[in-house]
Amino acid sequence: MLFIGIALLIAVGLALVITVDAGSLVGLSQEQTGQIIPLLLILILVAGGAFSRRIKLSEMITNILLWVGVFAVIIIGYSYRFEISSIANRVMGEVSPQSANVSSDGSSASFRRSRNGSFLLNVRVENVKLKMIFDTGASVVVLSHEDAKSIGIKVNNLTYDVRVQTANGISMASTVVLNDIAVGDIERQNIKAFIAKEDALNTSLLGMSFLQTLSSYSVTGDKLEFVN
Repeated sequence: MLFIGIALLIAVGLALVITVDAGSLVGLSQEQTGQIIPLLLILILVAGGAFSRRIKLSEMITNILLWVGVFAVIIIGYSYRFEISSIANRVMGEVSPQSANVSSDGSSASFRRSRNGSFLLNVRVENVKLKMIFDTGASVVVLSHEDAKSIGIKVNNLTYDVRVQTANGISMASTVVLNDIAVGDIERQNIKAFIAKEDALNTSLLGMSFLQTLSSYSVTGDKLEFVN
């Protein structure tokens, strides 16, 4: 009965918190504070199970401090959810540099430099994920023979009549138009590309035919950023 009385007092107190918008003290709006109330009430009921039997005062105090800590972690975590998400994305960028660190509004995507010194990116081409090297020296997107086959292009039916410079020297390529390319949340349609002949290119290149459609792109230290 004592716990029920305490729970009712807490419920009344929470209602007053919403009314005076005290949640703003920890960065929460009135609506956000109201969303947390059901969770807090559930936790109170669960905690009530721990107090439903006769326990020592020291054990009760320990339980109370434990639940206060749980409440504090939930509220702080919710208040700083965007900052935590940003840190998590930065960590993922270090672990997997080719994965895009997308901004909260989707307007930009950033990458970390790979161990070999280049920027190797995960790019979706025709809904297939490919690894491509960021290359401002390539006038257009260039797909390797194998990558072109993986997205459904019938490479044996192409005419290779364009001279291109690759790491292996001069080679011939075929011109195509890719329906869809996406990097993070940045997506473009109808992008001109070259398909390299077999064994002419090991890794596909994300060249200027895609890069010039961006508002901007920049390299700062080990960070590459695309802005939609």
